Amino acid sequence: MPAPLVYVETSPTLPARADAVVIGGGIVGVFTAYYLARRGLAVALIEKGRIGAEQSSRNWGWCRQQNRDARELPMATLSLDLWERFAAESGEATGFSRCGLFYLSNDEAELAGWARWGEFAKTAGVTTHMLDSRQATERGAATGRSWKGGVFSPTDGTASPADAAPAVARAILKRGGSVHQMCAVRGVETSGGRLSAVITERGTIRTPVAVLAAGAWASAFCHQLGVALPMASIRASALALSPSAEPLPPALHTAAVSITRRGDGGHTLAISGRGRVDPTLQQLRFAPHFLPMFARRWRSLLPGGLEGLRAGHETVGRWRLDAPTPMELTRILDPRPDQATIRLTRARAVELLPALKQSRVTAAWASYIDSTPDGVPAIGELAALPGLIVAAGFSGHGFGIGPGAGHLIADLVTFAKPIVDPRPYAPARFARHESKTVADF
Repeated sequence: MPAPLVYVETSPTLPARADAVVIGGGIVGVFTAYYLARRGLAVALIEKGRIGAEQSSRNWGWCRQQNRDARELPMATLSLDLWERFAAESGEATGFSRCGLFYLSNDEAELAGWARWGEFAKTAGVTTHMLDSRQATERGAATGRSWKGGVFSPTDGTASPADAAPAVARAILKRGGSVHQMCAVRGVETSGGRLSAVITERGTIRTPVAVLAAGAWASAFCHQLGVALPMASIRASALALSPSAEPLPPALHTAAVSITRRGDGGHTLAISGRGRVDPTLQQLRFAPHFLPMFARRWRSLLPGGLEGLRAGHETVGRWRLDAPTPMELTRILDPRPDQATIRLTRARAVELLPALKQSRVTAAWASYIDSTPDGVPAIGELAALPGLIVAAGFSGHGFGIGPGAGHLIADLVTFAKPIVDPRPYAPARFARHESKTVADF
């Protein structure tokens, strides 16, 4: 684990009935349950392991608009406001701060791409500043080198991955919702062609609606229901360093390495886009869907090993509802980090920022990032099973846009006016045999 997770109280009794059940205690699941509870619904949040223990606590912590795909940008912009509003409403601390995100580059093509995005951002009301060579070099003085240019997005920021999901879960409890950890959802019941109950390892909850915010497990869960949800997971590795002797930018991205200052003064390091592909039968099943993405990303992806098969989150087998499932055998996805990537990441970071040379590695970890074929989340009710709303495939973007996604899902559940247009996220788009525009990220 990258950092000790904050403890969250588990509700003592599973309710017999609920207005809504949220399956999955990651950042999207907790914000969904929070916004439902705020609207007065009796909501039960069910998590097979611990709140926030998978990808939601293993990411960089970035909450950004910069370089977002046009389909995600409205949600990203609203999420920044919701991060701030949550702290004021709940009294809980997520570590969110609009510290600004800083990008540096010596690649003309990369800079041109950022400039094009900046022109688009102006039409969307997003503040972002292109930096010329002098400005980038001055702002990037900690690197001790010259740069051709960069970007600074002052309204973007970061939150604490170790604190955020637990903080939202505590807010759910304050609002009268229930939170159940170490309790896997095995399946659902239907009545009249609609979802009518959620079956957990501890009992059944009668409910007219459930939200499947199960991250890397979502596709396998849908498979149990006879629903094909194309998803694939990438194993990403990162590390943490102890605090440096000199002040460094709170959040800095370069093509070589990215760094984020942590709450303890140390830094999280990662290489953007780099990951291992652990082959599974689910990946083979959906391989044709992912060909366009693979054609664009293959240079940053490396072949993996048997981690994915051992974890069981991409199984194509069927499980019983009266026996332990793969989710109970693997309560928390905790894959081994790729040591070659860890070494390369640290070496690149020290080369970029000499002040990190004396910092020691305090943690190294990996996570499974769930992705859709176009890199845009799948959010919406499943046509094959009315009453079940899926929210998965956030493709490494879920932490930052978690509040907006949770708000949108709560809107869909309560038939309120959606905070953003939900159509770009509709899961039904994967059933249409048409070319998909792969997101730039």
